[in-house]
Amino acid sequence: MQAAILPINAGWFWIDQGYRICRRQPLAMFFWSMTLSMLISLSYLVPLFGQMALIIATPSLTFMTLAACRRIDSGQPMQLGMWTRPLRDARVRKRLFVLGLAYLASCFAGGLLATLPFLDTLTAAIEGQGQIDEYALLQAMRAPMITFGVLYVLISMLFWHAPALIGWHGVPLGQALFFSMVACWRNKWAFLLYGITWAAIFIGIQLLASLLVGLGLSATFLQFLLLPVNVAITAVLYASFYPAYVSVFRSAE
Repeated sequence: MQAAILPINAGWFWIDQGYRICRRQPLAMFFWSMTLSMLISLSYLVPLFGQMALIIATPSLTFMTLAACRRIDSGQPMQLGMWTRPLRDARVRKRLFVLGLAYLASCFAGGLLATLPFLDTLTAAIEGQGQIDEYALLQAMRAPMITFGVLYVLISMLFWHAPALIGWHGVPLGQALFFSMVACWRNKWAFLLYGITWAAIFIGIQLLASLLVGLGLSATFLQFLLLPVNVAITAVLYASFYPAYVSVFRSAE
């Protein structure tokens, strides 16, 4: 499979196309965005194991999102019972589950690689009587968090396109990870613009919220007001995954 090399402005094109997909069936995408937000929140009710389960399920959820967006983009209605249809094939379910395990293992390995070189510094931030110096601990955590952030970018490149390659085209796991990495690297500037744009959008919303609170608006009312806005914007984010895949692997679609 050949990955196209796209211009840098493709990053904006993906977001624009994601918005267009949401406009075609806004209720379906809003429902899905809200559902995923609830799953993320529920995962924190069971510390560690909840997050592990969510990581394992991420490739399957991503594939469900892509399949729904493809259906919407083709002009077909997206109804409630159709969300799980992409996972009805037992072979696809198994392959995506294995991909989820690989994703979990990669995140775990990334966490170890980011933490072990700074383990002495982290340990020193904890005082002998078991009391924690919070400021020292935050300072000690800065380097591991930055290191993990860099490693996670590489992990994301490996797994970004893998669910679609495995679910739609039956590409073996190793090849899917390789093709995904190559595709992301070939379009690194477009993905950089894509990531910066989304970061600017979400940071802008938070800055606007802070400004409104500073002007006297109730924080509780603002949170109530921003909830549907965040869900809607996140729906566009999820929808933009599909045009990113199609435009890069258009020869395979």
